[in-house]
Amino acid sequence: MAADEEHNVGEVTALFEQTSVRKENIISFKGQGKKLDTAADAAEIIQAIEESKDVQVLELVGNTVGVDAAKAVANALRNKPELQRCLWADMFTGRLRSEIPISLRSLGDAIITSKARLVELDLSDNAFGPDCAKACVELLKSPSAFTLQILKFNNNGLGGGGIILAQTLIECYEKSSAEGKPLKLKVFVAGRNRLENPGAKALAKAFKTIGTLEEIQLPQNGIQHAGITALADAVKHSPSLRHLNLNDNTFTDKGAISMAEAMKHIDSLEIVNFGDCLVRTNGAKAIGKSLEDSNPNLKELLLSFGEIQLEGGIAICNGLENKEFLQKLDL
Repeated sequence: MAADEEHNVGEVTALFEQTSVRKENIISFKGQGKKLDTAADAAEIIQAIEESKDVQVLELVGNTVGVDAAKAVANALRNKPELQRCLWADMFTGRLRSEIPISLRSLGDAIITSKARLVELDLSDNAFGPDCAKACVELLKSPSAFTLQILKFNNNGLGGGGIILAQTLIECYEKSSAEGKPLKLKVFVAGRNRLENPGAKALAKAFKTIGTLEEIQLPQNGIQHAGITALADAVKHSPSLRHLNLNDNTFTDKGAISMAEAMKHIDSLEIVNFGDCLVRTNGAKAIGKSLEDSNPNLKELLLSFGEIQLEGGIAICNGLENKEFLQKLDL
């Protein structure tokens, strides 16, 4: 081997030695369909938690957890400050609305007690309603939530609970900011929740306050133009926003024009889904005009089923003329 080749190999070896790949320690019972009513039913999960020296991810998706089982799992989590991701979607199937808040409080209190610093909390596909949103308040305003980056409440039937959630996020931001480490939430998903205008306005205020959102997904929430206009103001103040999904809400011209105006102020958007939003022709014209000089990295724009006539479609195409990364357009 030539001397220069030996030198190159040595450099590569040195770089590998300086590089470390951090793996997450995951405890997963995903999709096992376990019916956990008692502490004994949850024994396998509890044992896995207790025997793990560094449990960072606890995935219980697709099981059903009752009050006593939740309390037992919570007790095991009290000494696990390393926990970062709680993947707890579809975890209360068949449970009474009166049971779920008790279970949530037990689990939340355990996380707070452990002084864990969460990065992700996914409670999607659980039949919550407003009462269950209230049960999450203490956790979401505690120091354990100051580090949250991903928050998912998709398909929970939140209704008025969306307002509670928004107010709690603002409180979390204020408390974390007071400690010099403001909440930097990146992903918020809350589709199919009947948020309507009041919930949308409350969440818009939270998004604007936090200012670090990269992904906002609020499809199928019965939001009309007043709520869309409020969300547009939040978009304007989210300079890192890449993914915006408001599918199957009702923009009308008013909401679409407000959103188009907001989109002028950021250049980060990559995926925009305004499908089935009744954007209409005037709204499409405004969005097309807005995109002419903004968001150069746009990859997907979905505007199907929006009652957009030819003139609006042409305006959209003109706005996308110089988007070199565009992969998908749906009109």
